[in-house]
Amino acid sequence: MLGRGTRMLINYISGGQGGSGGRSHGQGTGGHGGDGQGPTVHQHYNIKTKHFTVNNLHARSAAVQASQMVNHCPPPSRIFQGRRNILDKMYHFFTSNRGIQHIYVLHGLGGAGKTQIALKFIKESSSCFSDIFFIDTSTIATIDTGLKNIAVAKEFGDSPQDGLLWLTSNIEEWLLFFDNADDPSINLNDFIPQCNHGNIIITTRNPRLRVYAGSHSHVSDMEVEDAVALLLKSAAKEATTSTEQTATEIVKALHYLPLAIVQAGAFISKSQDLNSYLALYTKNQAKLLRKKPSQSHDCYAWTVYTTWQMSFAQLTPLAAMFLQHCSFLHHNGISEDIFHHASMYIFPPNGLSKEELQEPLEFLSHFLEPTGEWDSLLFLDVTNEVQAYSLVNFDAEKKLFSIHPLVHAWCRTTVHNPQRYMSTIGSILGMAILERPRQNLQLATLVLCPHVEFAVQMNAEVALVFMHQYISIFWEAGKYKQNEKLIEEVLVKQKQLLGDNHPDTLLIMGSLARTYSDLGEHQKAKELNVIVLEKQQQLLCDNHLVTLHTMGSLASAYSGLGEYRKAEELQVIVLGKQKQLLGDNHLDTLHTMGSLALTYSDLGEHQKAQELKVIVLEKQKQLLDDNHPDTLLTMGSLARTYFDLGEHQKAKELNVIVLEKLQQLLGDNNPYTLLVMGNLARAYSGLREHQKAKELEVIVLEKQKQILGDNHPKTLHIMGNLASTYSNLGEHQKAKELEIIVLEKEKQVLGDNHPDTLRTMAILANTYSALGEHQKAKELKIIVLEKQKQVLGDNHPDTLRTMAILANTYSALGEHQKAKELNVIVLEKRKQILGDNHPDTLRTMGNLANTYSALGEHQKAKELKVIVLKKQKQLLGDNHPDTLHTIDNLAIIQSKLRS
Repeated sequence: MLGRGTRMLINYISGGQGGSGGRSHGQGTGGHGGDGQGPTVHQHYNIKTKHFTVNNLHARSAAVQASQMVNHCPPPSRIFQGRRNILDKMYHFFTSNRGIQHIYVLHGLGGAGKTQIALKFIKESSSCFSDIFFIDTSTIATIDTGLKNIAVAKEFGDSPQDGLLWLTSNIEEWLLFFDNADDPSINLNDFIPQCNHGNIIITTRNPRLRVYAGSHSHVSDMEVEDAVALLLKSAAKEATTSTEQTATEIVKALHYLPLAIVQAGAFISKSQDLNSYLALYTKNQAKLLRKKPSQSHDCYAWTVYTTWQMSFAQLTPLAAMFLQHCSFLHHNGISEDIFHHASMYIFPPNGLSKEELQEPLEFLSHFLEPTGEWDSLLFLDVTNEVQAYSLVNFDAEKKLFSIHPLVHAWCRTTVHNPQRYMSTIGSILGMAILERPRQNLQLATLVLCPHVEFAVQMNAEVALVFMHQYISIFWEAGKYKQNEKLIEEVLVKQKQLLGDNHPDTLLIMGSLARTYSDLGEHQKAKELNVIVLEKQQQLLCDNHLVTLHTMGSLASAYSGLGEYRKAEELQVIVLGKQKQLLGDNHLDTLHTMGSLALTYSDLGEHQKAQELKVIVLEKQKQLLDDNHPDTLLTMGSLARTYFDLGEHQKAKELNVIVLEKLQQLLGDNNPYTLLVMGNLARAYSGLREHQKAKELEVIVLEKQKQILGDNHPKTLHIMGNLASTYSNLGEHQKAKELEIIVLEKEKQVLGDNHPDTLRTMAILANTYSALGEHQKAKELKIIVLEKQKQVLGDNHPDTLRTMAILANTYSALGEHQKAKELNVIVLEKRKQILGDNHPDTLRTMGNLANTYSALGEHQKAKELKVIVLKKQKQLLGDNHPDTLHTIDNLAIIQSKLRS
């Protein structure tokens, strides 16, 4: 599919060589020139040119031949695939608005297939144009030759100016194809006919040539299906289910770059072994991408790597060095801010010396003004130079650079000491993290984290202080698994340098404990926190801020284990001491206050939770601002409390606001964003918008699995919520299957008596009831209820919820008296805890009314239903499903009273 047209055979006629100059006159002017030679027919290849002198040809006959040869454009590759969207766009552009000059620019990385797309378009649309002229635009000399040939062919003279004049004066639908306009030093405007007619296609690596375009396309990677077809065609392999599957993996590894695919196909066609190519490529990427095929489908002269090497060789030393260093960052999301913030690094006392950071400082110095200030204009000049060859791309909206993954890998092969480069970039990252704006988490999660991951993956040798910064970035971005591995490595080094009991060693142990909690390994977190806390109390005292921080971390571990009372006791102690030491408005104090509020929620004390969260939110707005991630997380936590209090509409509205802002700040895949997305799904469920809830929960579950793994408590929690949504949609069998999976995993991960495990057992029991397996449901609910009373207490919302669904099961089994007794207890407690108007209270009141009716006490049932209906109309509206359900039930009861 690929290849530059310039390598293909192009015939044209040039004027003959001029005669020798005349003899000099005394005044310094020359005499008459000698006779010129006849016209020459050229066969032009990309680099070598063969000359055949045509003697004794009539001038007109030669011009006609030249016209025929110039008008011939090379055909596209025989294995051309896809690119239909670009071809259709080009056709629409050139056939619309006739009567004006049309210029279309195809720009992109070398090897992306720009020339082939142009040739394919010309072949398909040749009837639209009166003349087609192909010009090699790689140098001024080849451009002049091409324009001169037009003049000769059209009998309009024999100079480039004559060629331009013919194009300008002939108001026809001619097409001028400027191929390989890659040299940024050439001003292409000098060679574009200055008129309001004609058609021009430009192929270039330089995206800045878009300034000439009426329309343009960035030519990049192929679509998967087209890439697979191209590989199989170039490899001479038949398309079968098996070969397509193997080819899909290969083109994915080649990042869908056309030239790389064609080279791979040529290699496979020679070896005839499609299946072994991927393993060979993984081990020998550089060798295979440098290897020129002996047979090819077009006249493209260069391999993947030599294509880029030619562009790289044109860069100034500073631009080349910049690109090489960038290849040791992640290929996406390269930001000027990384280098800018690193250049602001302040050397702390007793910290790293300038000598230890000599190489990072030397690299950064190239982008500094004499005053030491960052020079954005100089940085722009360098990046513009690299962009001119499409070796990097720039997203103007996000202000981020990216490098094609294959260019990224190739560029690292151009350096002699890759470990030194990696160490330099690794240190620059650490410096940037330390000097980033304190309130800018966006830089951490969306920009810095992929680069930190790459540095860790490449084993960058950096100082411990920078590894600590990597840890903070992983934590902020929710990369808990990566953090665990990194902290364990740092801990080993810290123990060797400082010993087991040094305060800094204990801090790292505390970070590891917190990471265990983030990974849902709460028992490991608890055990490690207990050790750290004991040592810190001995070394630092009970009231030291670091000790208090560890106590808070231990409280979180207790919460994760379902030991909510223990968590509450610790958090109350920590909060009291932080208020004394730091004051009521310190961020650490507010963080502890928020954690205590969450514990109140876990204990079912929702009113207490709400009061604390409102206080925290107001103070965070004052101290941080409305859009700070911490403020938004507190808003999300408050939305959860609104849900717990039955204020589902308020919960939905607040979650929608928080989710939108977190997506902008932290991205769609951050654990905090997913937490809020899951909470919004719950709010939809509370409002009976179950389909919306399901759609969100499916997204969250998929992302949680990718980020946290299948067995993380948060993954299992959202899986359980999705199962409940299936039940709400009447898909009880699906719900049952999912709940059984969740229950088994929670038993393994959390234990049989963890509140989350018991909650899932209760939900599963409810699903059994929905499927008509009432006896099974009853037995399971009795077990759950006993355990919840022991673990959570008689008045916990989970306990009351299980009592309520057990009462429903008794009703389904005809044991109405038992159902009545349970419902009376549940109703009384819900009134005390949740209030008379909470949806759960009203639901219980309705269930009790149904039980009265089943027992023949229809008047009692009616009185209760009338109360429920009145409140539901006030709280939910006349058309809410719960309201309508109560109306139907009341009508049945009134009918029974009349009979």
